[in-house]
Amino acid sequence: MDSFLPALTPPFYGGIITIVFLFAWFIVRIRGNFSPSKKPQVHRTHALDRKPGTWPASSYRRPPASPYPEWSVYETKPLPYRPFKYGPKFPITMGLRSMPMDDWLELDCLWPQFHTERTTRIAELGGKVSQTTSEGLAGAYELLDEFRNYLPERYPTLFRKTDVGIQNLLTGEHFNTVERPLKQDPMQMAGSMAQEDLAILVERTDGQYYLVGGAICTRGVWCLEERLGMPLSQIHISYGKVPHFKEKLEKGVMSLFRRIQPDKPVQRNTWYIIGEDAINNEGFTVGAGKMDMPEENFYFKTERQTVRRLPRSGAIAFHFRTYTVPIVDIATEPYAPGRLASAIRSWDDETAKYKGRVTFDRLLNYLDSKHEEQVADGLDLSREDEVHKHPY
Repeated sequence: MDSFLPALTPPFYGGIITIVFLFAWFIVRIRGNFSPSKKPQVHRTHALDRKPGTWPASSYRRPPASPYPEWSVYETKPLPYRPFKYGPKFPITMGLRSMPMDDWLELDCLWPQFHTERTTRIAELGGKVSQTTSEGLAGAYELLDEFRNYLPERYPTLFRKTDVGIQNLLTGEHFNTVERPLKQDPMQMAGSMAQEDLAILVERTDGQYYLVGGAICTRGVWCLEERLGMPLSQIHISYGKVPHFKEKLEKGVMSLFRRIQPDKPVQRNTWYIIGEDAINNEGFTVGAGKMDMPEENFYFKTERQTVRRLPRSGAIAFHFRTYTVPIVDIATEPYAPGRLASAIRSWDDETAKYKGRVTFDRLLNYLDSKHEEQVADGLDLSREDEVHKHPY
């Protein structure tokens, strides 16, 4: 041992230290590259970095979706959206909130009913309710690719990914989404899988976003054939002017569509009161047809709308799911009748006219009475913020 020690000269120590340092640096790099918590870098294409009508493909890829907890096509209830807020002032905003990518498409026990109606209407009405223009094909194909991956991940008991597309495990339908040309219009194919109504919009060189494809199959909403090819701004005024759109909303809507990134989807809710006769109308209807209808014939209608940028094509996927609930059921929910009555009273004249309030004004007395009954039965108004979390 004594004869070995003198051989450990200072240069030797320096070599040892260098080797240890390089080894530690190598281990740190490996852990950094393969750490599951490390988020992938996403190249963002900002609105000011590109010319209108152009979109360089993004490197973003949606993370795999988590399976919906305990989801069942027979038992999972529709989400109870109740997005109305207390007055006295009605907010004139888009009401946007971020959307977790897992929550992109919402399926529940009403899926079989939606599927039957949607496939029937597509078969009978064809392009009136679902079609894709040549300008929308790239976005529609990409949407199908997203469906092929997302639906089996999120709802594995209903959908299965195949080598060439997607299989519906309940109906036995097989969809080949990779062959070109497809045997079916891509938006008609997508429309038979979801409960949402689907729209594809693309930006042209004038900076406007145009409706170039869709599957708008729910009764009582707007007609795809009549709006196909329209720019976004015109869509908002084609069935009566959306209240305050020009002066307060248009700029924000256009900015959203221009700037939204593939990894930052958003969602919002809108709501109306409609009469029973409006549920199955062809075309968008608000308010009630008859002012003297009983409370049982009125319905609360809400839409959950989502906006997502598709990374490859740059097209905007705009989806909306319609939920319709009898007013008499809403009136039994704790806090709901009082909050709904307050929200209706908060509308200004323009909003009240657009939403057809004159046809259901008499409902306010009914909602007030139900609220008073709840208070008399011991409803603790001070706990509402604990129980009610917007938009539920």
